[in-house]
Amino acid sequence: MDESGGSGQPRSGTDEATERHGEQRTSSAPAAGATRSGPERPEHPTGPTPPTAAPGTSEAAPSPDRPHDPTDSARGAATHSDPSSGAEDGAEVPGASPDQAEAPAGSGSRDEAGPSAQDAPHGPSDGAHPHPEPEHPRTLAHSGTGTGTGKAQPPRRGREPGGGLLMGRPFGVPVYVAPSWFLVAALITWVFGGQLDRVLPELGVLRYLVSLFFAVAFYASVLVHELAHTVAALRFKLPVRRIQLQFFGGVSEIEKEAETPGREFVLSFVGPLLSLVLSGLFYLAMLAVEPGTVPGVLLAGLMISNLIVAAFNLLPGLPLDGGRMLRAVVWKITGRPMSGTIAAAWVGRALAVSVLIGLPLLTQSGALGATQDHVGGMDTVTDALLAAILAAIIWTGAGNSLRMARLREHLPELRARSLTRRAVPVETSTPLSEALRRANEAGARALVVVDADGEPLSLVREAAIVGVPEHRRPWVAVSGLAQDLTDGMRVSAELAGEALLDTLRATPATEYLVVEDSGEIYGVLSAADVERAFVKAMARPS
Repeated sequence: MDESGGSGQPRSGTDEATERHGEQRTSSAPAAGATRSGPERPEHPTGPTPPTAAPGTSEAAPSPDRPHDPTDSARGAATHSDPSSGAEDGAEVPGASPDQAEAPAGSGSRDEAGPSAQDAPHGPSDGAHPHPEPEHPRTLAHSGTGTGTGKAQPPRRGREPGGGLLMGRPFGVPVYVAPSWFLVAALITWVFGGQLDRVLPELGVLRYLVSLFFAVAFYASVLVHELAHTVAALRFKLPVRRIQLQFFGGVSEIEKEAETPGREFVLSFVGPLLSLVLSGLFYLAMLAVEPGTVPGVLLAGLMISNLIVAAFNLLPGLPLDGGRMLRAVVWKITGRPMSGTIAAAWVGRALAVSVLIGLPLLTQSGALGATQDHVGGMDTVTDALLAAILAAIIWTGAGNSLRMARLREHLPELRARSLTRRAVPVETSTPLSEALRRANEAGARALVVVDADGEPLSLVREAAIVGVPEHRRPWVAVSGLAQDLTDGMRVSAELAGEALLDTLRATPATEYLVVEDSGEIYGVLSAADVERAFVKAMARPS
């Protein structure tokens, strides 16, 4: 395609193969939006359920209420591991739209080095940059699949963070209460009400109102725990997507990893620290009231619950806060974040096995306060079920942390320059058939609509091309199939890794115009190609 220096005329795509001579190119193909888990993405769930008082919070808590967000996987590229979702199980690039799901493999860059500058086909101008071509090249007219119409569809907006009832935005971060919270609130009310019936029998049915107050107050302290993580993250300029209170506690979704092991340690430690502080404050308040009263019992329950939350989260295994602290220490010693993740994840798995076996044994032995007279068959089943749930949460969260670490390790392999398709410029009135002829002649796989001065106006969507029957293409102008360019659809050729994914996620689209720092057009980047490269990088062993 044409190259016009400072005129803004499009020039052909990547010269990456020429510069690297033999470096393998990632084959790309439009792919369906894969599911996560998620990017995606240092959620800091809070702690376990106190065995006799009130459920606490769990860092690894899977959220049944959290909607599955197909962009989380890619976001996971820029986030801490997300133990409460399946984000790591898939990979959808932000900006990819559903119609990409039907486009076949083979449309995009190739797995082997492209031709040299001398051998590469050129666009309308002599100075075109060579783009490597697929090993089995397909013409632009036959790549992808259509939507059934020749009309270009506007880009779809990314999904807004959600996950329940919005309670407020402290520090600008939305706080949601998941529907499952109401279930756990009812459970706490029932369990704590039974405790009150033995301690304060004179309350009668009012004990359930007091128990409901305890459930709300306990989850308020869980929110304080999560806000501690949030404030620390914002202090380190790490974006926080949301806080969610759910069945197993709270989750802070921090979208990027701390840059240093010291920051990672602080970010993880502040949550348990605040829970310990709250426990101490409730203890001091308890000393100021008379024992055996409603305030005394409530304060004692809140003190014990926050102490359990802090102790549980300080256990040194991922995905708990203590596991992140261990990861930070190993990261500092070895200089490799991946080493810290592996060590903390395997400690987390060992911890899961210990919980599965040890919690029922401790309960049966009376070490947790229950006497042999009060331990029955149903209690044994309940304890075993609770242990199995906690062990599964910890084990799954540790595995998710390992997958997210591998994702971040491979992120630098995603480079806009190496994934860009060669493009040819065409004017708005150019018939589609003529535009395709020029593209195929130049070995290009994208069309950029320009004005009379060579300034880019829009991009012709691949899916829209396929939607036009071949016999009608001489009478269809490319302008009718193009998507107008917005500022967010102009991508720097130098972007790579996390920065590239963040840029695409900010403006969802199927194609992006890739430009040099000077403003010259470099080519067209397909979100499907990025997604393909993303999935391929994730499949590669660390």
